[in-house]
Amino acid sequence: MLHYAIVFFIIALIAALFGFGGIAAGAAGIAKILFVVFLVMAIASFVVNAMRSR
Repeated sequence: MLHYAIVFFIIALIAALFGFGGIAAGAAGIAKILFVVFLVMAIASFVVNAMRSR
């Protein structure tokens, strides 16, 4: 998931350089969503791992 977030972030940067505002905003929005999903999954994974080790 982090890989997709990084890819969409790079696409957003490239689109911003060329001035395609709509494409840059869309790609940045997708990157933000994927980052939040990855962050939630990572926190859930750490919590589950901590509960199992007890």
